[in-house]
Amino acid sequence: MGYKSSPLYRQIANKIREHINHGDYSYGEAIPSEIKLSKEYGVSRVTVRQAIDTLVNEGLLYKVQGSGTYVKEAKIEHNIYTVQGFTEEMRRLNKEPVNKVLEFKMEEPSDKIRQILKLQTGEMTFFVGRLRYVDNIPVVLEKTYLPVKLFPDLSYETMLSSKYEYIEKKKKLNIKESYQEIIPLLPDKETKKLLQLNKDIPILKMKLWSTLENDTVFEYTELYFNSDKYKFTLVAKR
Repeated sequence: MGYKSSPLYRQIANKIREHINHGDYSYGEAIPSEIKLSKEYGVSRVTVRQAIDTLVNEGLLYKVQGSGTYVKEAKIEHNIYTVQGFTEEMRRLNKEPVNKVLEFKMEEPSDKIRQILKLQTGEMTFFVGRLRYVDNIPVVLEKTYLPVKLFPDLSYETMLSSKYEYIEKKKKLNIKESYQEIIPLLPDKETKKLLQLNKDIPILKMKLWSTLENDTVFEYTELYFNSDKYKFTLVAKR
């Protein structure tokens, strides 16, 4: 069976995980019953139950009382250690994102935004509100501010696609790094409605500001992630 150094229930859990990863068990589909799995692998139901509980704790499966055990929809994994736009991130996962522009306007920024973007009094910003979809599901609400002096030709049509692609390919500017702060919070009614949340669950809010190679701050963005659809991966090295 493989995994000889692992406890038997972990060997079974790994086999079930492989079936999920290979698409043998689809998202939202019930896996075989404990009896069927115990016969398939030649182990006791207790061992199978331990294996299933392991995968439930990992978030790969969930149980419905009186119905069975189902494959949980995979969360989108966001890597903190790379600077990448939402479109890049989704294409890396072989998904094609869709952007809905909720608001696009030129405005004089607040003192807070002006300080972050290091603008002079009177300098204007574009404010863009976008809802980012994957598989027709809204997963991220984005509110971003961009200096007009850096992107005078920014348009509504541009923001229907990749912002970073526009900056790097059309404007020929090199993005250096991004500073990010993440906090959990309960969404307000508008955010809950936009992200189509049917229950009161915390979401993740990210505040970020990004710089070009010459250390110019070119954006300030607030992102609101549907925590049912997203998970964050951090890598720490020593």
